[in-house]
Order: sequence, then C-alpha cells, then structure tokens
Amino acid sequence: MNTETDAGETDMGRPAATVVIVRDRHDGPPDLLMVERASTMAFAAGALVFPGGAVDEGDHALARRIDHGLEPDEAAGRIAAIRETIEESGLGIGLRGMVDAATVLRLRDGLHDGRTMGEMLDRLGLDVALDALTPFARWHPAPFERARRVFDTRFYLARAPEGQVASVDTTENVRLFWSSAADTLARADAGEAQVIFPTRRNLERLALHADHDALVAHALAYPVEKVRPWREERDGETHLCIPDHLGYPVTSEPMRQVRRV
Repeated sequence: MNTETDAGETDMGRPAATVVIVRDRHDGPPDLLMVERASTMAFAAGALVFPGGAVDEGDHALARRIDHGLEPDEAAGRIAAIRETIEESGLGIGLRGMVDAATVLRLRDGLHDGRTMGEMLDRLGLDVALDALTPFARWHPAPFERARRVFDTRFYLARAPEGQVASVDTTENVRLFWSSAADTLARADAGEAQVIFPTRRNLERLALHADHDALVAHALAYPVEKVRPWREERDGETHLCIPDHLGYPVTSEPMRQVRRV
C-alpha cells in the first residue's frame, strides 16, 4: 500500500532525457556506456549515470520544424537525448546522413560553442533519426525527496554507433567506460562506485537481457509510465518503492540504503 498520498503532488520537474547506449558483445551480455558525474555537480555528484541532460528550447524548436509523427514533448526529449549524448560522450547516435567520427566531432564542438542542434545539423547536412531511440522508462522524484534538482526524465535505448570512440566531456563528467549492467551493479555493491536509486533500478532491469534486440522487445512490452517512488513501511522498515507492473525485477529498497541525489 502506498503510504504517501498524491495530494499536493503537482510539482513540475524540468524535462530531461537520458540514453542507455547498448554495445552488443558476442561473448557475453551487452556493454552499456556509463559516465561518472563530477563531484562538484548539483545533481548526482560523483555518481555513475547514463549520458543525458535537460531538454532546452533549441530541442523544442527543432522538433517543431521536422516531420516526426510524435507528440511534441516526446520528439523534443529524443532530440535532447541525441544532443546530450553527443556533448557528453562524442557518440553520434540518432543521426542520418554522412556520419563519421570527424563529422560528430565538428557537431560536438559546435554544440559546446553554444550553437543549437538545428543550426549544426543544417551546417553539416545531417538529419535526426528519432526512430533510432526506443522509449524505455520515465522517472520523476516525489516531493518528499526534496531533490536539489527536480527532473522529469525520459529514458531511451539506442544501439552504439559503429566506428566511433566515446570520449568524456570533462565539464560535467570525469570519466566514462563501457560495462555490463551486472558489472556496474557489482562495482556499486563493492563500494567502488555510486549509483542513485533510479539508475540502480534501471540497471537491474537492463541486466535481464542478452542484447540490444532483446532490450528493445522488452521495452516495447511494457508501458512507459512516469515512475514516482513512494515511501512504505515493510516488515518494520521504511522502503522506497516503485510500481510492480513496469518490468522492474526489484521494486523496493530500504531507505537506509538508498542513494537518491
């Protein structure tokens, strides 16, 4: 039973998007791209996260001018996911045209210089391929969590592009690496890394599947509903909980263990 009522829970989070970039392996579970947040960041400082960030007006402007057949906020979210991945990792996911490492580098440099995604796509003769991203989840913290930064975050799956090498953007992140979901969780359990509650729950879900195609099939089998964790007493201890119908193998964790922001 949800012990936190929905009364008054009408606060708005800033729209954001993040991408689980999947690199299939022939000898084991797929690698996922993880980035480590700088310890100075206001949100998830020092934690391992997937590439991503806030949706900006340029993402909405590009969504308005292209033919995508999606709900406007969904299209802007996918564009933000593509843009943020380029900025943070140098990987050109969700792009259509003559895409090579040099082109992605020029695109990244332009974004870092303050140009919009639309401007850089026009300059380089590229388009976005929004269907390259598969919706996976959507998370929003509950008011009681008192997060310093409140984001309404859309999670997507994308296949790692071939012939490109990821490189860290040191303005927000200090390193990046490829790792299976299970190995990343093992690092956190060994005290070698930090993961916040949404990342942990998503890694547990991702660890169930053997490759990108299996992950996509799994994602399409479940609705993408906004996950808003709640507190609940279980066996005499307060847990942070999520719904049990969205594909997550673990749906609660004792509050004393939870890393939230």
